[in-house]
Amino acid sequence: MLHSIPTEKLGPFGVPMAHAVQACVHCGFCLAACPTYRELGQEMDTPRGRIVLMKQVLEGTLAMEAAQPHIDRCLGCLACEPACPSGVPYRDLISPFRALAASKARRSVGEKLRRFIASQTIPFPGRFRLATTLGRLSKPLSGLVPKVFRPMLDLVPESVPPRQTWAPVNAARGDRRARVALLIGCAQQVLDPDINTATIDVLVRNGVEVIVPSQQGCCGGLAWHTGDLSAAQSFARRNLDAFPQDLDAILTNAAGCGSALHEYHLILRGTADEQRAESFRHRVTDVSAFLHRLGLREQPKGFQQSKRIAYHDACHLANAQGIRREPRKLLRSIPGVELVELADPEICCGSAGTYNLDQPAIAASLGEKKARAVLATGAETIASGNIGCLTQLRMHLAMLGSKLEVRHTMQVLRDAYLKPS
Repeated sequence: MLHSIPTEKLGPFGVPMAHAVQACVHCGFCLAACPTYRELGQEMDTPRGRIVLMKQVLEGTLAMEAAQPHIDRCLGCLACEPACPSGVPYRDLISPFRALAASKARRSVGEKLRRFIASQTIPFPGRFRLATTLGRLSKPLSGLVPKVFRPMLDLVPESVPPRQTWAPVNAARGDRRARVALLIGCAQQVLDPDINTATIDVLVRNGVEVIVPSQQGCCGGLAWHTGDLSAAQSFARRNLDAFPQDLDAILTNAAGCGSALHEYHLILRGTADEQRAESFRHRVTDVSAFLHRLGLREQPKGFQQSKRIAYHDACHLANAQGIRREPRKLLRSIPGVELVELADPEICCGSAGTYNLDQPAIAASLGEKKARAVLATGAETIASGNIGCLTQLRMHLAMLGSKLEVRHTMQVLRDAYLKPS
């Protein structure tokens, strides 16, 4: 028993959760890095405060309903981890706690239904595309829709791009330097499928054969971060089976997906698939890190004119995977590109999976602030490595009347190959 937490009653998550609690010395370095503390100014809406709340719930000295509002307001952005001098593995605590506490959480019927709809649409591209169509048709009737469902309608895009498909095997150009498999994501296939097309184009240009496994599915991140352990495990097992072994790497081009794949060992902890998950996660890397390590064989041509590009750190790329310099180096490799930084780059944009649905006010405030930070750079383009961030930035820039270009790092690089300098 650690810190009076009955680890034996918490199943496979008990020990890592207890160790995470024990590692926190309550120094407060995490406060300045925490978006919800900046927004709300409450101690219980900080990583330090939430750790205290989770500890008390696990010990049985605090009712779950007292802690739930503060736990729900956590973005899971993990900005607290690089800010923590004690190295508290907050990721080992927040999602497992949500999974263990899911059955005890008290939610309204409307909230439960909204979460159910999100869980049954977003991870499935066909359903999600249909849902966006139905949502657009329902927007004129938004005044008749119960308040709990309005955030869903507010987020429905005016249009989605046409469906794209990708060959199961995309041959490398020239001598093959590597063989990889690409996770194509779920929401990304609907909201911006060109990200996958651009990713494959950049890779094959640089001598990489790209496999797109037909049996792959959602990474499980949305389920994991909302406490639906059973669904997260199901998605994880599907991907463990879908990706072949004879690869140099499993690549992701969405930060949230990459982070989820890296946590498969935790999602499947205590199951027969734990060791498979441990091996799997060590083969996963973000496409920007892979390309930086491999090196660009074909140099980008640049654009017709010099371009000022701002780069936004996706939380689950910078904080969860420690990837910051690699996408910047790729962008700087483009002739004529001036790369500029945002103010407060460590602060989340407010997307965070379904956070826009569950905490719309906080998400909107963070999104507007991030969009204003982008505009303050004077950049013509904002680049990032996560579909959630790109969607959030696109929406809030549009709300501010800006038509600034919002692109994935791989789209910028692909465009620099296609357009003459």
